Amino acid sequence: MSPVLADVLMVTALIGALALVHRPLGDYMAAVFESRKHLRVERWIYRSVGADPDAEMRWPAYLRGVLVFSAVSVLFLYVLQRVQDKLPLSLGFKPISPDQAFNTAASFVSNTNWQSYSGEVAMSHVTQTAGLAVQNFVSAAVGIAVAVALVRGFARSRTGDLGNFWADLVRCIVRILIPLSVVAAVVLIAAGAIQNFGDIHTITTLSGDKQAISPGAVASQEAIKDLGTNGGGYFNANSAHPFENPNGFTNLLEIFLLLVIPFSLPRTFGKMVGNVKQGYAIVAAMGIIWFAGVVAVTWLEYAHPGTASQLAGGAMEGKEQRFGEGPSSVFAVSTTMTSTGSVNSFHDSFSGLSGGVLLLGMMLGEIAPGGTGSGLYGMLIMAIIAVFIAGLMVGRTPEYLGKKISTREIKLAACYILVTPALVLTGAALAMALPDGKDAMTNIGAHGFSEVLYAYTSASNNNGSAFAGFGANTEFFNTTLGLCMVLGRFLPMVFVLALAGSLAEQKSIPVTAGTLRTEKPMFTGLLVGAILIITGLTFFPALALGPLAEGLAS
Repeated sequence: MSPVLADVLMVTALIGALALVHRPLGDYMAAVFESRKHLRVERWIYRSVGADPDAEMRWPAYLRGVLVFSAVSVLFLYVLQRVQDKLPLSLGFKPISPDQAFNTAASFVSNTNWQSYSGEVAMSHVTQTAGLAVQNFVSAAVGIAVAVALVRGFARSRTGDLGNFWADLVRCIVRILIPLSVVAAVVLIAAGAIQNFGDIHTITTLSGDKQAISPGAVASQEAIKDLGTNGGGYFNANSAHPFENPNGFTNLLEIFLLLVIPFSLPRTFGKMVGNVKQGYAIVAAMGIIWFAGVVAVTWLEYAHPGTASQLAGGAMEGKEQRFGEGPSSVFAVSTTMTSTGSVNSFHDSFSGLSGGVLLLGMMLGEIAPGGTGSGLYGMLIMAIIAVFIAGLMVGRTPEYLGKKISTREIKLAACYILVTPALVLTGAALAMALPDGKDAMTNIGAHGFSEVLYAYTSASNNNGSAFAGFGANTEFFNTTLGLCMVLGRFLPMVFVLALAGSLAEQKSIPVTAGTLRTEKPMFTGLLVGAILIITGLTFFPALALGPLAEGLAS
């Protein structure tokens, strides 16, 4: 079988699996968030934190819950890293330095999972499991909770109530993330991923050198790392490490895991607003952009110029030999178009234009399909913008799902869109202007600039992947990237929840002959076009200085 045919069959199987679970998983998640019943374990959790799960919250109260919970999480994870040498199962590792501990705490709480450390030689068993793995669950649940609050804003009328943050958070973890993660972890263990709390093993290689082999609860963390679009690997090599990703089957499974919830949430959205066709329009836009990215990167990697690349059947430097060009390209596109950050190959080794596509996937706002929750609310913000543009073209007051899109809604949507570009471009410009940024570049010219641009794009969009040729473990980058992660995560949530409250207070408007049919293919095309135009106008100059310049010069 030719590699190209194998890649086509792999992508077909992946799309088929995602289509198969889209409806049942989406319907199940809608039922979870619309349920009025509380499980016994959930009631125990509510009592332990002093929360009333039946009390409705307006958007300021919902936002306070998100911010307070996340702030406490950052503090807990920071302290845990600083005292890990005094805790059991420390493996003899030293405490994490203050700037790196802040960076890591901000990273995992913001669902970014950017890593300026090597997990197997820095983080103890307790830090990995009680700290990082726990944040993999709760940070993903926070994103989904905010998305559900926005959906309720569309679904409800003449009320400012958006549900209860604590109930949404707990239900998401207990009823969705934990059950799915347990099943995924068992499958990964059966397929060869490791799961233990053993000591570090020192072995003698064939050349006579000594090598330390680190154990760990890898399969359980790998499952939620991908399922929650987190991305932080137990090992420095991430999903290129055979302990995390043993074979081709697990590679395909991990791609499926990082896509399954983001691609199913539009169905949840459609069920909760009472029109599943609206969900189909959203997921179609997501799928078009994701598939276009897969085709572009795969083709560019196979066609990469150069004698060595052609003899190898593609640009194999930096790729896992077990997987090859196709699976590496699909993984790379899927991880950058979600907020996962998990990698099975070095993005630094992709061709210039391929790297540009991966950067573009993050610059789109990671909405194709995006992170758990963040992808859906990002796409709904873009849908509001698209409806507004359509309204300007025909001279009508824009409406979406029975709600008028007035000046207030557009201002909130515009603020949401502007946050991330401001962080990316300001951060990259600051790094390039200071010696700290130039010293961290392992390459000169356009590729070196792409490394810096990628770092701030990844941090500000809460992705967490890196070009891997960039020395980010400095006080300057740990601090600035950590701030980008926090601001890039929680500032947009402020505007999302404010928008949700504004929409919920409106009364529903009946559909008329002049209403834009947002469930039709025409609107899907308009939505995709609006996304690409807004992103292109914002980031094209930066892309021209980095990946485009490199690609055209090669």
